[in-house]
Amino acid sequence: MLENALVNKNKSVNYKDMSKQLEDNLCELQQKIKEKKLPVIILLEGWGASGKGQLISDIIKMLDPRFFKVYSTMPANEYEKRYPLMKRFWANIPLYGTMSIMDRSWYQELAIAKLEDGVSDEEYERRIREVNTFERQLTDDGYLIIKLFLHISRQEQKKRFLKLKEDSSTKWRVTELDKKRNKNYDTYYKQFDDMLTKTNTPCCQWKIIDTTDRQFTRFQVFNILVSQITNAVNTQKTYNVPDLPENVCYEPAPRLADVRLEGKTVQPSKYFEELKKAQKELAKLHGKLYKKKIPVVMVFEGWDAAGKGGAIKRIGTALDPRGYEAIPVAAPDQRELNHHYLWRFWNNLPKTGHITIFDRSWYGRVMVERIEKFTPEERCRMAFREINEFEQELADSGIVIMKFWLQIDKDEQLRRFTERQNTPSKQWKITDEDWRNREKWDEYEKAVDEMIQKTSTQTAPWNIIEANNKMYARLKIMNIVIDKLNYIIKNS
Repeated sequence: MLENALVNKNKSVNYKDMSKQLEDNLCELQQKIKEKKLPVIILLEGWGASGKGQLISDIIKMLDPRFFKVYSTMPANEYEKRYPLMKRFWANIPLYGTMSIMDRSWYQELAIAKLEDGVSDEEYERRIREVNTFERQLTDDGYLIIKLFLHISRQEQKKRFLKLKEDSSTKWRVTELDKKRNKNYDTYYKQFDDMLTKTNTPCCQWKIIDTTDRQFTRFQVFNILVSQITNAVNTQKTYNVPDLPENVCYEPAPRLADVRLEGKTVQPSKYFEELKKAQKELAKLHGKLYKKKIPVVMVFEGWDAAGKGGAIKRIGTALDPRGYEAIPVAAPDQRELNHHYLWRFWNNLPKTGHITIFDRSWYGRVMVERIEKFTPEERCRMAFREINEFEQELADSGIVIMKFWLQIDKDEQLRRFTERQNTPSKQWKITDEDWRNREKWDEYEKAVDEMIQKTSTQTAPWNIIEANNKMYARLKIMNIVIDKLNYIIKNS
């Protein structure tokens, strides 16, 4: 792709004056971006000394500083390396109606990492897929991503390095690594070209810009920004609901109506004995997870009053409190609503050796948000693929995923609702919303059946727990957790 850099300069045109008009246009577009709640990501990649910093200064000088944030991407530090690759980039996506400007980005984890960090071909291709998925998920949600690669020749780069070194105030900017990259320009050229080709997708196309002439470069950049942002604010967003990918291996799971709850009980005396034994075993496993730096995510979903909180409490009692966190997922707050729905979950993932337990989760997208029509139907249906991709990405990064659906019948739910309502110490657990949800039992059951069918994968299968008897459910969950962790530790 690099041979297609925009070099069609017309010497008779005053690009400086034209750039000034485009700057004014960009300034005016701020208000439209805000009104349309359009999130914009502008990322600048390219060769050292190609002018990224100067262009960013040119872009932001006319903008309201409350309207944007500039991020300069550095190599991941040791703390960031304890999380999945894309987590730190998810953290920096802009609020709806604002802009993020990136001086380098997630693309530093691709070509540069392959050449300088020893990333294998297999890992490189996996990262390519993750980046393409990340960008597609954002654009599906309405984000505009403008990708600019600033290109210069080896000779031009070397000339700029020499100029920087001549000035005592700028010579520090030329490092030994810069010299190495210039010396091996052809190798980097080939790898950059491969990266650009494989990430030049329909939703996020690259613009390759020859930056030899500064005025022409500024004109090209501002022309691209104004054109793409104008098109985005004037285009009505449409959704294309995809088929589920064929390369996902699904695990068979029963419909909720076929789950037999009768006879799934345990005697109290046996329960307490078995629970104590299981908690002791889980405590040992937690220590082994920490030593082996294995992160774990547990997801608890189920009917209201199905016993999620009680099950989580019994697990948490066995764990070192410094090494786990339970996340109660309620309705998103205003800041969360102004981001992609997965944003808040990416920000709550465990680091290596730690456990995160979600009391409700990203599955609200295909249940409550869908049934209560908080989110367009098309976006909810698109979430099945997004959730599978999200969980696959977590698994590929080394996170162990366990998902539990706690199943009770309507009579047992009514009994528990009534008990809560009539017990002063438990009345806080029952709300009007619980009763309203109960009235939509059949709708929720249909939605859950579809959810389990489309998201129970070999990577992250659903465990359906018969939970009419709380003691039985807790022991079954504990045993599943213990068996899974023993297997993972043994084979890690």
